[in-house]
Amino acid sequence: MASLNNHIKIHEQCKVAPHSSTQLSLPLTFFDLIWLRFHPVERIFFYTLPNSESHPSFFFHNLVPKLKTSLSLTLQHFLPLAGNIVWPSDSPKPFIQFNPNDDGVSLLLAQSDDDIDFNKILEHNSPHEASLSRSFVPNLESTDSFASIISIQITLFPKSGFSIGISTHHAVLDGKSSTMFVKAWASISKSLEETKAPTLEPFLEPFLEREVIKDPKDLENVFINTWNRISSHFDRSNVRSIKIMSNMFQPIIKDSVRATFELTRTDLEKLNKSILSKWNNVVEEAQEQEQEHPKKLSSFVLTCSYVSVCIAKAIQQSESDKRQKFSFGFPVDCRDRLDHPIPENYFGNCVTNHIVDTEPEDFTKEDGMVIVAKKIYDKIKKMDKGSVLDGLDTLMFKLMAMFGEGVKGMGVAGSTRFGVYEIDFGFGKPEKVEITSIDRGLTIGLTERKDLKGGVEVGLVLDKNVMDLFHTIFHEGICFDS
Repeated sequence: MASLNNHIKIHEQCKVAPHSSTQLSLPLTFFDLIWLRFHPVERIFFYTLPNSESHPSFFFHNLVPKLKTSLSLTLQHFLPLAGNIVWPSDSPKPFIQFNPNDDGVSLLLAQSDDDIDFNKILEHNSPHEASLSRSFVPNLESTDSFASIISIQITLFPKSGFSIGISTHHAVLDGKSSTMFVKAWASISKSLEETKAPTLEPFLEPFLEREVIKDPKDLENVFINTWNRISSHFDRSNVRSIKIMSNMFQPIIKDSVRATFELTRTDLEKLNKSILSKWNNVVEEAQEQEQEHPKKLSSFVLTCSYVSVCIAKAIQQSESDKRQKFSFGFPVDCRDRLDHPIPENYFGNCVTNHIVDTEPEDFTKEDGMVIVAKKIYDKIKKMDKGSVLDGLDTLMFKLMAMFGEGVKGMGVAGSTRFGVYEIDFGFGKPEKVEITSIDRGLTIGLTERKDLKGGVEVGLVLDKNVMDLFHTIFHEGICFDS
């Protein structure tokens, strides 16, 4: 076997294609073009297996063929994923193309020789080297005129289990769409035991029509021109490029650790009570009018305000020689926030990113959690009133200006609504789900808690010293009687 590194051996590298003779071309909407050269979204699903099923001969001869067959059947429903993003010289803009004779999804089959890796990753409360997970996610190919849409790596950990690492191109899939695909694949894989012609539930059938996305402000051309300007600055050799800007989004893994934290339902209730008790006491100078006093804050507002403030305070303590400045942004699903209805099973991007109207020093103030919670709450309220696309045309330049001023940008990936811990390929539910690509920035990874009893699971990658400080601040902040 060839090897990826000293611990990972390549068993097979192949291409899995749908049994389809249909050629397909799909345009990229302005929602897609926002993310045209953004880094891949990478996730890993870890599953445990009995010793007998995790033996290499059994796994690769019995379980892998089932995963391959179900993947091929699933791709018949999700043809765009088997294709590529292309930008021919005679086209004014890039688009998705699937050619039945040539295209398919890259699948890497690998085996780890180190069971310690598997056990380390499954430990929820124990930080491990951030670089460890990088061995279990595949590369996503891209050039100036071509980009793969999805690649998959299945890694066996003998006597323990296996992982499915998935890299997806953000210009084709948002989190909801990529999760829909994985759920569909799992559903077909599980039903292969009962039928050779499995079908999908209606909510897992992708809606591919792009006509439902209206673009009255011509944001499509705005984003193409924006990326061309960014390309001319960073890649002077070719302005027209769809190559992922790896130099801007390198994984930050040197001296960094990856860890998972949990906020139980009880923890969230404590935070809710604490924040709301001070809601009217914290008044911002720029506040135009008295803000309504909510009866209850969402788990999203509570988690993001609490975790972002804990991160900011940990970084400030670690780098106390100068005053640190922070911002916070989060993705917004627009499917039910636009003037015209977008089907829930729409397959593609339908998310925008929004920056919360905080001051750079808000996160480290004494009442920082209340200030940030109020501003996240206010931002969501404004979007619910129809302003979800406001400011989108200048978002990239606003971000670049902030970062140029030394502001550390914090973001969010994932959602507690995706239901990733329910994804069963026929081998049981995952032992752990990790959003690996949070290591490419200061990003909070969100999933529902594994026990499905409410609460939130938070994934982070931070400098070792910062993570130690965060651990202390995080746990001290929820260890109080409500």
